[in-house]
Amino acid sequence: MREFQGKTAVVTGAASGIGLGLARRFGEAGMNVVLADVEAGALRAATEDLEKAGHSTVGVEVDTMQRESVRALLDASVERFGNIHILVNNAGVASRTGNRGVWEISDADWTWVMGVNFWGVLHGLQVFVPHMIEHGEPGHIVNTASLAGFLPGGGPYGVSKHGVLALSEGLWRNLRDRESAVSASVLCPGFVNTRILEAERNRPSALASDAPEVPDEAMVAAAAMLAQGLAPEAVADIVFESIEADRFYILPHPAWDDTVRARFEAVLARSHPVGMDFEAMMRRRAAGEQF
Repeated sequence: MREFQGKTAVVTGAASGIGLGLARRFGEAGMNVVLADVEAGALRAATEDLEKAGHSTVGVEVDTMQRESVRALLDASVERFGNIHILVNNAGVASRTGNRGVWEISDADWTWVMGVNFWGVLHGLQVFVPHMIEHGEPGHIVNTASLAGFLPGGGPYGVSKHGVLALSEGLWRNLRDRESAVSASVLCPGFVNTRILEAERNRPSALASDAPEVPDEAMVAAAAMLAQGLAPEAVADIVFESIEADRFYILPHPAWDDTVRARFEAVLARSHPVGMDFEAMMRRRAAGEQF
C-alpha cells in the first residue's frame, strides 16, 4: 500500500501505547483514523488529542472479545468515512499469573487473555476482511502479536501471541490465494513503553482473577523494564514503513534476533525449549538480574 492521503485506518487498543502511536502516525499521513478502545475515558482523551492536532478522526468504544461489538465498530467506521483501508488489530492484555504452572492458571485468566489477544484479532478479521476485499482498493492488515510469539512460554500471554502469529501467517496466504489487493503483516515487538502491566484496569468483573497479588517491588521492577523499552512512536514509524514495503514480519527489536534464532535452532535440533518467556524475564529482573 503506497497511497495514504484520504484513506481510512481503524486501530483497536488505540487509546494508549502502540495503538495511539499508530493512530497519530496514520493521522500524520493524511488518513482518516478510527480509534477503538474499551476504556471510554482514555478513548475520549486520545480522540481529542488527534482532533487538536488537526487529524480527521472518530473514537468508537469497542469490546473486541465480542464479535457483535467489532461489527458495530465496522458499521460506525464505514458510516463516518466509507471504505476501510488499514486495520490494526492491536488491543491486548496481560494477566498476572506469577510463577504458576499452566495447569494451575485459572479459567478466568485463560478466558480473558485469549479472549482479547487471540479472539479479538480473529473477530477483527472475520468482520473487516470481507469488507476490505469486496471494495477492491489496496489495503493492509496488521495484527499485533509479540516476540513472545516466537519464544518459549506456556502462560496465557505467550499462548495467545503464538496463536496470533499463526493466524496472521494463515491470513497472508489466504489473501494471496485470492489475489486480493489487501496484504497483511504481523507485529512482534519486544519491550515497549506501554501500560500493558496495568491491563487489569479493564478486566471484566465476571473474569476477576484469583491469582495472588504480585509484590509491589516486582511490579515496580517490571514497570521500569518496560519504561526502558522502545517508544510507541518509534514502533509506529517501523510499522508504517513496513506497510509501505509490504513486509510481513515486523520485528522492531533486532537485538532479540539471536534469541529468536536460538529458539528455531533448538526446534531443528529436536532439543528442548530454550530461552525465557517475558513473564519469566520480568520476575528475574525484579530479583535484580539485568537484560
